[in-house]
Amino acid sequence: MRAVEPSPFLQSYRRLACSLRVCGPPLPCPRWTQHPGTSTPMATSLRTPAFPSCSSASTDTDDEGVRGTCEDASMCKRFAVSLGYWHDPYIQHFVRLSKERKAPEINRGYFARVHGVSQLIKAFLRKTECHCQIINLGAGMDTTFWRLKDEDLLPRKYFEVDFPVIVTRKLHSIKVKPFLLQPIIELHSEDPLQIDGHLLDSKRYAVIGADLRDLPELEEKLKKCNMNPQLPTLLITECVLVYMTPEQSANLLKWAASSFDTAMFINYEQVNMDDRFGQIMIENLRRRQCDLAGVQTCKSLESQKERLLSNGWETASAVDMMELYSKLPQAEVSRIESLEFLDEMELLEQLMQHYCLCWATKGGHELGLKEITY
Repeated sequence: MRAVEPSPFLQSYRRLACSLRVCGPPLPCPRWTQHPGTSTPMATSLRTPAFPSCSSASTDTDDEGVRGTCEDASMCKRFAVSLGYWHDPYIQHFVRLSKERKAPEINRGYFARVHGVSQLIKAFLRKTECHCQIINLGAGMDTTFWRLKDEDLLPRKYFEVDFPVIVTRKLHSIKVKPFLLQPIIELHSEDPLQIDGHLLDSKRYAVIGADLRDLPELEEKLKKCNMNPQLPTLLITECVLVYMTPEQSANLLKWAASSFDTAMFINYEQVNMDDRFGQIMIENLRRRQCDLAGVQTCKSLESQKERLLSNGWETASAVDMMELYSKLPQAEVSRIESLEFLDEMELLEQLMQHYCLCWATKGGHELGLKEITY
């Protein structure tokens, strides 16, 4: 019997899927600690695993696949920036421009993700009047610190956490590129800047190599860099939690909720993964040795919100990226849609419906954190 040919739509998706970063089309997956993707839940060499059920051998293999998404995602961002989707003069100093043209669906997905996360970050900064701190868990080659400085919207301190191997590469770029280093030095007028292989600590910016599943170690390293539990705190994960087991991500969410009296959590990752389209995405990632260990929590927007509410957060909201895209300013939509011709709107819609932006709050009633929405 002759094999049934897949539909043209699925053929088209499979072609597109080959170019997707491990965490999917819309953006770099800060793997776990990269970690959201990012980018760091795992250190390069594990000592005692934070959870006994994880064997270090299998974990190292899994982490290698997750870490590999950082370069792919960063290159996707760089390509979209080069076409004019958004302005970011810093990304070019972290990653080369790909010779391979990225699909328009990928570029629009990244634009929606960057825009959505940025809007929530700025809403939090305005509510707190920048009297706060931001902790980006799985930051990869993210450039938000520099872009916020340019807009005079820096928090009291901005922290990034990621795999030590990712941090080492990022710190090397910072050390050898004055365009990246000088803004940090300008804000650091006290002791000599502390920067080595797995750590940068300055007055307003810190980059830490750590394992998101080893919460005591994570907290210790953050406190050594002057994390202040009394400050309103924004935590960010992008394509990070999905690479952790449900137990591990729940522990991270509980730690975040219990560590700060006033806090907000932003999470960007997959959703609606039970359908055929979602299964193809999962199969593609597995072929790239990247297993979505936490995919069972990505069944729906409701399951995403329930995870946050059941782990110590008081409010939770979630939108899929197609809904978010439909709410973008019309002038911006017209501008980016004029950059490239897109002949398969159905594919873009399917992709967008399988990613979501979630946010949760705890405390901060006097600041109006509950009012933050997209």
